[in-house]
Amino acid sequence: MSIERLVFAIAGIFILGSLALAQIYSPYWLLFTVFVGANMLQAAFTGFCPLAKILRLFGAKPGVAFK
Repeated sequence: MSIERLVFAIAGIFILGSLALAQIYSPYWLLFTVFVGANMLQAAFTGFCPLAKILRLFGAKPGVAFK
């Protein structure tokens, strides 16, 4: 799996997980959803994604976007 697909998959898991936690425990979990969304938005404009750098350190192969 390329870094791009891993980033999308992990972001989706984080968003769905935080929505479930907000529903079950506390609405403050929605702040984590905001953080993930804001990070995805800034990565779209700047090309810098901290998760992509971490995945590259673990040996994931970059695709087109995160070379």
